[in-house]
Amino acid sequence: MEASGEMLAVLAAGLGAGTVNAAVGTGTLISFPVLLATGLSPVTATVSNALGLVPGSISGAIGYRRELAGQRRRILKWSAGALCGGLTGATLLLALPSSAFEAIVPVLVGLALVLVALQPLISRRLQARRTRTGKPAARADGGPPLLVGLTLASVYGGYFSAAQGTIYVSLMGLRLDDGLQRLNAVKNVLVAVVNSVAALFFLVAADFDWTAVALLAVGSAVGGQIGAAAGRRLHPAVLRTLIVVVGTAALVQLSVR
Repeated sequence: MEASGEMLAVLAAGLGAGTVNAAVGTGTLISFPVLLATGLSPVTATVSNALGLVPGSISGAIGYRRELAGQRRRILKWSAGALCGGLTGATLLLALPSSAFEAIVPVLVGLALVLVALQPLISRRLQARRTRTGKPAARADGGPPLLVGLTLASVYGGYFSAAQGTIYVSLMGLRLDDGLQRLNAVKNVLVAVVNSVAALFFLVAADFDWTAVALLAVGSAVGGQIGAAAGRRLHPAVLRTLIVVVGTAALVQLSVR
C-alpha cells in the first residue's frame, strides 16, 4: 500500500469503523471492503482489519466506562468466554476454507437483527410470564445459556467480526432486564477482548499489512471516542433503530459480496 489516496482511504475507513463499532457495531463492513479495494487478499484484509481495529474497540469501551459501573463481575465471566471464543475463531480463519464459515454469516446477522428489533416485546412477554407463573426474575448474568451464546458469538467474532456487536446485544437483551446503553457498553468490552486475543494470535500466525494496520489503528482509536460520545446520548429506541438500520445495510453487503 503505497499510494497516498489508498492510505487516506484506509485512515478514513478506520475512523468510520471505530465510530460505528462503538455506537452500534458492524464497523468492519466499512473497513473490510476498503482493504480489499487496495489489493489485499481476503484473509490478509481480515487479519489486518482485526489488528487495526483493536485500538478502536478499547477506545469505545473506555468511552462507555460510566455505563460499565456495577457490571464488573459478569463482565469478567463473559470476557473469559469471549477470550476462548475469539481464539477459536481466529484459529478457524486460518485453518478452514473461508466459504465454509462465511455461508452462515448472513444468517447469523439477520437473526441478530430480528432479535434486536423484537427484544422489547420479547422482554415484556418474558417478564409477564415470570410474574404470572411466580418464576424468579432474570439472573443478573443471564445464566449458563447467555454465557454459551456469547462465547459462540465470540467464535464468529474471532473469525470475521462483522456485526458481532449486534449479535452480542441481541443475546444479552433476551436474557437480561437491563438498559440498552449498559448492554452496548458491555458489547464494546467483549468486542475489545475478542479483537485483542485474535490480534495477538494473528501477530505470530498470519500475514498482514503493517501500513494498513497502523492507519486503521489511528483512525479507529479516534473513531471509538466519537462513537461512544454519540452513542451514549441516543435514546434507547433511537439506538435500537440505528442498530437495525446499520445492521441491515451490513446484511445486504454480506449477502451480495
